[in-house]
Amino acid sequence: MTQRLCQTQSFSEMLLRIMFGEREGRGNRMEYQDLEEALGVFSLTGRATLQEIKARHRTLVKRFHPDAGGGDAERIRQINAAYQVIMAYCRDYRFAFSREEFLEQRPEERLRQQFAQDPIWGG
Repeated sequence: MTQRLCQTQSFSEMLLRIMFGEREGRGNRMEYQDLEEALGVFSLTGRATLQEIKARHRTLVKRFHPDAGGGDAERIRQINAAYQVIMAYCRDYRFAFSREEFLEQRPEERLRQQFAQDPIWGG
């Protein structure tokens, strides 16, 4: 997105095209490449909590804000556009509240349940 599309249009213009369904005839559908490039702007890989995403956004905005010394208005537009893509993904994400998902998110609970009755571990 930033490398591929910023050559012909700004990142924020591209985001508006995604949001309003005007990008390459895809409708308002987000592709994984869009999300990857937005995560690249934030330097995020793998898993991140919503709190970590918001904190990274605040850090980047403080660093590149035009009112700050050496700020960059275009970079702020890229950061905010990337944040909107990530938040759109989070907003549309279907959370799983199954036991398996809970235990995947909380491995210490999986271990506690697995070994709670084991006499070696105090059970």
